[in-house]
Amino acid sequence: MADAGIPWLCVTCGTQFRPTPKPPAHCPVCEDVRQFVGPDGQQWMMPSELAATHSARIERVDDRLYGIGTEPEFAIGQRALLVRSGGLNLLWDCTSLMDEATVAGVNALGGVDAIAISHPHFYTAMVDWAQAFDAPVLLHAQDRDWVMRDDARIRFWEGDRHVLNDDLTLVRLGGHFPGGTVLHWQGQSRPEGALLSGDIVQVVADRDWVSFMYSYPNTIPLPAFEVERIATTVAAYRFDTLYGGWWQTIVHERADTKVQRSAERYLAALAGRYHRPPG
Repeated sequence: MADAGIPWLCVTCGTQFRPTPKPPAHCPVCEDVRQFVGPDGQQWMMPSELAATHSARIERVDDRLYGIGTEPEFAIGQRALLVRSGGLNLLWDCTSLMDEATVAGVNALGGVDAIAISHPHFYTAMVDWAQAFDAPVLLHAQDRDWVMRDDARIRFWEGDRHVLNDDLTLVRLGGHFPGGTVLHWQGQSRPEGALLSGDIVQVVADRDWVSFMYSYPNTIPLPAFEVERIATTVAAYRFDTLYGGWWQTIVHERADTKVQRSAERYLAALAGRYHRPPG
């Protein structure tokens, strides 16, 4: 394996890099202000090491929707989602773990026809996933510079909407990253609508609210005009449920209304109108 090179994984963010005999000198994803290099410095792991110490958690989240996570948590700790709708099995976002058990578990659900990813922090081992299922990876072109491992299966789309089928549409919201994307799911299999958001729209501790940030670990907010644009764009879509990027980050009802209400609260806070005196 050393002769061919190792597709090293960044331990902090989970991003996989093109195969090299030695670990990369640095991780541009972590060195960006939206992420961070930990106090112990840059660390790397081989995919074989990850597979030896971690396992996939695959379970039903909702009708036609399955979560795929890693236990114990690795890097950012997100879970991916497998959507089965309109004759398409779409993997939404990715994880760093890809091993035989993961492939078998996902194949038992019908496999993966295509992969779409919300933003670069969740690119992780997308090439391993694409190769394992011979599936295209759909990324927004505005984030192409963050691809750390190239592959012919990666395809870039442009604009603000990319229709996958009658049920599934990729929508560029920007914000956290210029190409930040959410997946709108509405059709015969999901008439009430759902939004899969990663952390482009972030479900917060109070599940009745969401938030929007430029950097989550460094708590850098987005400017008002970006939040206004996100709220206006997503207002065109109906969705009763919103699925964030982690197992528990779900808004279970009236999610479209709650996103708009959350944007109003965010904008009020930026404008200094949200202070409430004690009592």
